[in-house]
Amino acid sequence: MITSLLDTDLYKFSTSYSYMKLYPEAEGTFTFTDRDNTIYDEEFVKELSIKFWTLHSLKLSKEEMEWCIENIPYIPKVYWEWLSQFNFDANRIEISLDKEKHLHIEVTDLLYKVTLYEVPILAIVSELRNKKNVLDVNKAIDTLDIKIKIANCNGLKFSEFGTRRRFSYNLHNLIVERLKDKCPNNCVGTSNVLFAKIYNMTPIGTFPHEWIMFHGACWGYQEANYLGMRDWVRTYDGNLGIFLMDTYTSKVGLKNMSLKFAKLFDGVRQDSGDEYKIGNMVIDRYKELGIDPTTKTIVFSNALTFDKYFDIHRYFSGRIRISAGIGTNLTNDTGYKPANIVMKLSKCRLNNNQEWRKCIKISDDLGKHLGDSKEFEIAKYQLGI
Repeated sequence: MITSLLDTDLYKFSTSYSYMKLYPEAEGTFTFTDRDNTIYDEEFVKELSIKFWTLHSLKLSKEEMEWCIENIPYIPKVYWEWLSQFNFDANRIEISLDKEKHLHIEVTDLLYKVTLYEVPILAIVSELRNKKNVLDVNKAIDTLDIKIKIANCNGLKFSEFGTRRRFSYNLHNLIVERLKDKCPNNCVGTSNVLFAKIYNMTPIGTFPHEWIMFHGACWGYQEANYLGMRDWVRTYDGNLGIFLMDTYTSKVGLKNMSLKFAKLFDGVRQDSGDEYKIGNMVIDRYKELGIDPTTKTIVFSNALTFDKYFDIHRYFSGRIRISAGIGTNLTNDTGYKPANIVMKLSKCRLNNNQEWRKCIKISDDLGKHLGDSKEFEIAKYQLGI
């Protein structure tokens, strides 16, 4: 389970600090979604509640804080000092089952706090679901070694992105340890800050969909990507320069990427849709702006397997720099069906004097759409999609 405040993805801390710096009074609600409409029972909810209560005891140690200050210098010391005083509040985590036995989880707080709940909650739900499943560790490692061989033989650069839907903490730990040992030249880092610390790896991540969803809810969908990029640059001055472009479809995201931001950002992340179609769209957009695509990076992260990534890499090689974020296929490829769960920003407001606004996501994959249907119609009208 979760053993440290650092047992989460880097982008949770980078996004938390951005809210703290620019929108310290903004509030938000994160809502859990099980895309498979899994049936849960009261016993599961009871165990889940107990696990959530254990989060309260987590505390950033002095040694962890010092490591973060030294190894994540683009987030200032004052943030890590604040985090050392932070505690999760289980009273804020609302859990219930509806009449169909579907699981509901919501958390509301200031955005710089509430964003930190997402990954631990998802990781706990995923591991608790797997409690009844017997893991063959040797088989899991053999499966991993095949992927490592594909990466090493073909020079496939990738990061490990598997915290939120991992089989278990223990398996995640074994996998990252083996990636560090057997794939040091091609596994360029991990999104998990704790394992980055333990295994002396680079913590990887920029910002999530919630950052653009927040801007869309507060200032309108036409301005969301542009303002999201602007505010990211205001916070990080060029660090963490990968633009997640598909919050309101990649076509819209790329259209909103001006020459200024196309030059400032190192590249883009593709997290939904057809990799070949969208990769070509990215290359065409850079060319349209007069930028050599081979100076930029595209990070593929849409439910990748290593076989799929090999084909994508071969197709785009020499046309643009290529990397990947691979998650569930690394940390939950055990023979059991992984959880298809997410936790996204569902509503927000700039401060407690403002009205709550609904947050939505319009993905390049139909199954990844999230939010209110009426709000979808407003967004589609504003964006012309």
